[in-house]
Amino acid sequence: MLVAVPREIILGENRVALIPASIASLTKEGLEVLVESSAGAGAFISDEAYAQAGAKIAGSADELYQAADIIFKVRPPETAEVEQMKEGVTLVCLMDAFFRIDLMQQLAGKNISGFGLEFVPRISRAQSMDVLSSMAAIAGYRAVIEGAEMLPKYFPMLMTSAGTITPAKVFVIGAGVAGLMAIATAKRLGTVVEAYDTRPVVKEQVESVGAKFVEFDLETEGAEDQGGYAKAQSDDFYKKQQEQMKAKVAAVDVVITTAAIPGKKSPVLITDDMLQAMRPGSVIIDLAAERGGNTEGAVAGEVVEKHGIKIIGYTDYPSRTAVHASQLFSKNITTFLLNMVKEEQFSIDLEDEIVKGALLTHEGRVVHEMIKPLMNQEGA
Repeated sequence: MLVAVPREIILGENRVALIPASIASLTKEGLEVLVESSAGAGAFISDEAYAQAGAKIAGSADELYQAADIIFKVRPPETAEVEQMKEGVTLVCLMDAFFRIDLMQQLAGKNISGFGLEFVPRISRAQSMDVLSSMAAIAGYRAVIEGAEMLPKYFPMLMTSAGTITPAKVFVIGAGVAGLMAIATAKRLGTVVEAYDTRPVVKEQVESVGAKFVEFDLETEGAEDQGGYAKAQSDDFYKKQQEQMKAKVAAVDVVITTAAIPGKKSPVLITDDMLQAMRPGSVIIDLAAERGGNTEGAVAGEVVEKHGIKIIGYTDYPSRTAVHASQLFSKNITTFLLNMVKEEQFSIDLEDEIVKGALLTHEGRVVHEMIKPLMNQEGA
């Protein structure tokens, strides 16, 4: 079986799905590796480094796709890329399946077994395959760095002959992987950090990385799903939350929002009214901007200014940290594949909880229980 790694064609995507250090674990199990020329350039990995690690180099994407049995990618493939793939191949990548029904139809139409890494179940056995957590940690770290760059103030407290500078105040909304990394990073940079989450069970985690946990007078029973993610709440819940949060965001310098609901538009947590209450020069880093944002007025991929507040809506933090993002992604995706290789034979075992949980298309059909209803809505 030949594992093929194409160059990512989405503009600005610098990650690569497999780094040379991961190749030995694949070849040891009898797999061959083919890498498209310049696939690792964005992460500063040369073709020579891949060749020295045991991979062959393909001169073009077409050559690579025609040879591939298994395809490793970072981002979902574009229509033209799927057209280049052979029928019946296996594709492993982030799929964005809830919002790419067209892609699901195309993969099923070519009998491609498509695995979405964002669907890997959050169980102990799959921790080393958890791409979402790996990338979220990078996003949380980079969010703080972007905030420090945009804020027209120092982050830490400084005592100088010209006077004392008080530390910046940072408020993190959402204490998942990204939020916890943001808290820890902001704390290391000398800020005073507070954090809020609809799930009271994360209070201990928030405090363990150096933040004060903020509690609002809200009904939070059932705020967490079985996978550990925050669940969508009612409009009335969000309205009450916004009312109580207004005073908090008005008193800080930097707000980092991380509230994303899988398969849904991001909930608006910071309204225009709340923006007007904030200090001019303050900064919001909206990590949910790709799906509409937690901040009213956030624009995916851009920095906008409203009422003197900068709202950062970048969606490519892992790509901005391409070297280590590629390293982590490569470990995750390699471990995921090797779970399906036994005695040098690759097979898709639908009795395996991890395999079944991540498999989206197979044998000419969309098979994932969360995606099939969406296909029906699309008339597929």
